[in-house]
Amino acid sequence: MAKRVAVILSGCGVYDGTEIHEASAVLVHLSRAGAKVQMFAPNADQMHVVNHCEGKPTEEKRNILQESARIARGDVTDLANLDVSAFDALIIPGGFGVAKNLSDWAVKNKDCTIQPHLEKLIKAFHKAGKPLGMCCISPILAAKILPGCELTVGQDKECEKWPYAQTAGAVKEMGCKHVNTDVEKAHVDVKNKLVTTSAFMCNAPFHSVFDGIGALVKETLKLA
Repeated sequence: MAKRVAVILSGCGVYDGTEIHEASAVLVHLSRAGAKVQMFAPNADQMHVVNHCEGKPTEEKRNILQESARIARGDVTDLANLDVSAFDALIIPGGFGVAKNLSDWAVKNKDCTIQPHLEKLIKAFHKAGKPLGMCCISPILAAKILPGCELTVGQDKECEKWPYAQTAGAVKEMGCKHVNTDVEKAHVDVKNKLVTTSAFMCNAPFHSVFDGIGALVKETLKLA
């Protein structure tokens, strides 16, 4: 029987929403595995809109759900309507939307709060023993909600290849175990049924990120 997977998006575009290549990789690997997918996003305004040519915020306002529909080819549902009992697993791709629209990590770092309904959903999936797959920066959601969990955001020593390695330090300060993991691989916290991969936390080629997300999808479905 096909696994039913909820995928949560946070907009469209790396600097203010979901990282498009990560979302696409998640969807391709789920499709290849024969999973039944439904995409969700909060029906709310983005924290801000970033001009992706310049990397600078603009005065424009955009809605997270409407922007996520660009990735979902129009087929996206309000996060408020996600019924945990209808799904076997949850996957959240990365992008700054996770740190800006699904939480306020971008502003408050380890002192952040999670979008309240999303926090309830992650707790509900976890309580039901259903696996969670999180890419790139999205494992910070698990770090905040599941104290003591094991996860990866890649490596913990900053360099040209790993420009966001300080995130690993923040995760450790939050009481979680960070596991250094190559971009092509995923880490599995069996106890919490949490699967994580670094994706574009690494300055890596597209195919390496794609392969790492493939490992995440495979391990998440295995736990479902």
